[in-house]
Amino acid sequence: MESLFTGLISSKTRIKLLIRFFFNPKTRSYLRELAKEFGVSSNSVREELNQLTHTKLLKSERNGRQVFYMANAEHPLFPELKSMVSKVMGIDQVIDGIVNRLGDLELAYLIDDYAEGKDTGIIDLLLVGNIDQYHLNDLSRKTERYIKRKIRSLVLSRQEHKKLLPELKKRPRVLIWEAKKE
Repeated sequence: MESLFTGLISSKTRIKLLIRFFFNPKTRSYLRELAKEFGVSSNSVREELNQLTHTKLLKSERNGRQVFYMANAEHPLFPELKSMVSKVMGIDQVIDGIVNRLGDLELAYLIDDYAEGKDTGIIDLLLVGNIDQYHLNDLSRKTERYIKRKIRSLVLSRQEHKKLLPELKKRPRVLIWEAKKE
């Protein structure tokens, strides 16, 4: 997180909000949840949410007493912000350094924290295909040094994936790569 955004944006809370909402645009969160997660006062989060909503980068939606915030996919800067967030989180390097080099790979998902836009420092990948574990470990180690984050991988065959799919659908996940169908 210290790379791209810190030179452009001085507010650490705003950086965390951009990462949270623009990495996975389906993410919806409310004020107190964000304040607790970021370990800052609800006033500082509220101020940033108001700024981002005022500029229409975020949308808000009331549900009872809570106001949920989400990325505004209609905003003209949405594609660029989404791309920047992926670079900040190192996901572009994971795709280039690991996923594109694995060979017999069918699907690659980010799961759990990163799928929710939480930069915890541990990237959990779910890989579906016939993958050489030694090659995966080697690529992961090299990529980890470059992006300064730990990578954990769960490798499943196509059959295992189909069998576990109902359970996997209950977890946060984002498809980051899919083999081209020929």
